[in-house]
Amino acid sequence: MSKGERISRFVAELGAGDVDPNQSDIAKHPFYRAFFHCWNEQHYYEAHDVLEQLWLRTKSSDADYFKGLIQAAGAFVHLQKRFEHPFHAKHGKRLPPAVRLFRLAERNLSRFGPRHHELDVAGFCQLLHEYADRIVASDYQTNPWSPETAPKLKLM
Repeated sequence: MSKGERISRFVAELGAGDVDPNQSDIAKHPFYRAFFHCWNEQHYYEAHDVLEQLWLRTKSSDADYFKGLIQAAGAFVHLQKRFEHPFHAKHGKRLPPAVRLFRLAERNLSRFGPRHHELDVAGFCQLLHEYADRIVASDYQTNPWSPETAPKLKLM
């Protein structure tokens, strides 16, 4: 089974029913919606994986939009791993790469604001900016993420 087939099965199991990877309305695309479901469950790695399947097939300017969302999820993977294992040799050093991904994500997403495919892009970019700034202001010592304060994303 290919990775794409595994992801399609995973998305179907999330309650999306039959997965039509050719859905033309992005806001209703099962992979797009699965990204937000995974994000809100704090499954950032899985959010990255499901949206990557859509991003790899995109030839339009939406490719940068999806890339930005994937980068944001990647940044939160770093924060989550750091939270779970703050003194681990690898995970303890995840704040600088998180900031880099926050900045890249904001750069890729900002041109799609204020709203795109039912997401408040401007608000999301502000959130990414604030997370990065809090890390930098702490001289890369403080992780602003915790399971209790993890941001939720809502499509409008």
